[in-house]
Amino acid sequence: MSHVIIVGAGPAGASLAYLLARRGIEVTLLERQTDFEREFRGEGLMPSGVDAFAQMGLKAELDALPYGHLAAAELYRNGRRLLRFNMPQDLTGSAGPRFISQPEVLEMIVAQASRFPLFHMERGALAQDLIRENGRVAGVRLYSRDHPREVRGDFVVGADGRGSVLRRTSGLHEQRFPQGFDVVWCKVPMPPFFENGTLVRVYVGRGHFVFMFPAADGRVQVAWIIEKGTFGEIHRQGPEAWIADMCAHVSPDLAEHLRRCASQVTQPFLLNVVSDRLERWTAPGLLLIGDAAHPMSPVGAQGINIALRDALVAANHLVPVLAAGASAPEIDAAAARVQQKRLLEVSTIQKLQERPPAILFEKTMGSRLALRLLPLLVRLGVAQRFAGSVVQRFAFGVSRVTLNV
Repeated sequence: MSHVIIVGAGPAGASLAYLLARRGIEVTLLERQTDFEREFRGEGLMPSGVDAFAQMGLKAELDALPYGHLAAAELYRNGRRLLRFNMPQDLTGSAGPRFISQPEVLEMIVAQASRFPLFHMERGALAQDLIRENGRVAGVRLYSRDHPREVRGDFVVGADGRGSVLRRTSGLHEQRFPQGFDVVWCKVPMPPFFENGTLVRVYVGRGHFVFMFPAADGRVQVAWIIEKGTFGEIHRQGPEAWIADMCAHVSPDLAEHLRRCASQVTQPFLLNVVSDRLERWTAPGLLLIGDAAHPMSPVGAQGINIALRDALVAANHLVPVLAAGASAPEIDAAAARVQQKRLLEVSTIQKLQERPPAILFEKTMGSRLALRLLPLLVRLGVAQRFAGSVVQRFAFGVSRVTLNV
């Protein structure tokens, strides 16, 4: 019987572990954290992500978790509202994008996987290196329970995120897409004008970009987009100064709310924005998926959703060969097909994610012109059509992904 080791219990790793265990394949899921709480985890679940849970048979369990829906988005230019549009519905006809606690989602997936006798999970297991034998990955060296040890298996999947240890030790090479911005995250109390927590607001202009949406804990998540490398100065200024700076770029009602609740604004957390893609996601005995293979920009809240869809496709190709006790070359060929199936969507979404920052930071003559003409483009309906097209692909993906196993 095949034994698969999955490193990283994020959305990609936990979902793939569940799908493999459900089909009678032995899985060991290794997670370096003892719980899923950490300083920042994305909370945006697009309709494509909800659809992935439905296909996995976990829609009822997902719906049982506390969540909220995003019903509408508003775009502001220099503090004045330019347009408003409703969010698209999901594939089941219910409300569209939702915000939900990722730690609670991950605990749910792991709990469901634990129903199967061939699923094993170890928390607090820090992967340190790959074990190689005869030119093939044969397991993982890790540190857990205060001592080093080894876990060996027939195939290893790296799903350990953008700081992936398995990626770093695999010898695989990436294609980098330099990013000119970082994201400063903080949370503020829910404003009374945020329509019961169903609204997204986007502020552009004056060289800044602020994105606000409801958080799973009842507050509002604020993403302040800054030029890469400038966070040090923001942090040195202290909270009063950077809140005042942010107030200068938002609408009067929000600025007043930020000033009034300044003492309740959480300390800023910097997300170093990285976007790249491995040229090959596989090596003999190894497959990387999710952010371990292709770290996504935060634009469009795509990380969770792309990771879930990676897991569906990986299950489609790995389950048949693993269940049949196929040879090592056959397993490796199946793993290579995962990249072939996922590359178009991942590369398309990464290209789409590059456009808004390029325009917002006015790096080209075209982007500066587009921002100046934005009010006219809104009146003509051009901005709405463009935004609708991008949002549609962010919401539903580039192509249909179907779980077949």
